[in-house]
Amino acid sequence: MAGLIQSNIRHISDATNNADSFRVLKGRMSVLKKAPDDRLLPNLELAGFGSVALIRSSDLRFDLLFALVERWRPETHTFHFPCGECTVTLEDVAVQLGLPTDGSLVTGVSLFTDPTAVCYQLLGESPEDGDKYFSGLKFTWLKAKIRQLSVTTTKCELMCVAREYIMHMIGAVLMTDANGDCVHLSYLPLLADFSTARRYSWGFAVLASNALPGALSGDRAAG
Repeated sequence: MAGLIQSNIRHISDATNNADSFRVLKGRMSVLKKAPDDRLLPNLELAGFGSVALIRSSDLRFDLLFALVERWRPETHTFHFPCGECTVTLEDVAVQLGLPTDGSLVTGVSLFTDPTAVCYQLLGESPEDGDKYFSGLKFTWLKAKIRQLSVTTTKCELMCVAREYIMHMIGAVLMTDANGDCVHLSYLPLLADFSTARRYSWGFAVLASNALPGALSGDRAAG
């Protein structure tokens, strides 16, 4: 293993060698442990997120995750194993997550002049955090909204909750970032029309955001 890591490059495996507890890899999960309400499934399927919405979380093995991180080479975006090199491909994303891999690039603006209006239009309400120019939706707020489903929920409200469910999946599971507590608002306008949403290459966006950190920065375009 030592031969794979250049001495002049900082690597997380130094935490093991130097017993630095502050650099030990730790996981962070904010997934919805319950399956989506059956009434949400038609909209989730129409938007292209039907398959991934049915994937349930499992306990994280931090020792295995740490071992994978040790063998990840950012220069080539591959894992170095004794049997050879390995990487995650677009086919892997399509097969395991069932996300669309053909279509338009996932793009969006990074700043909204009136984010509150966008939320009211597509989610039915807006987070009351006192920030007029907020750029993200907190997972705690999204979870609370999703759990408010009742037997009297209207068709329009179901569409709003489906968008909230997808936004939570995007930020907590599919395209996580260092913040770990919210999802960027830029993805929400892409979910305005579910039949149009599935025409985006969400699979490519997921691969780019995880294998190529920074690929969705700036104007948050995957590509």
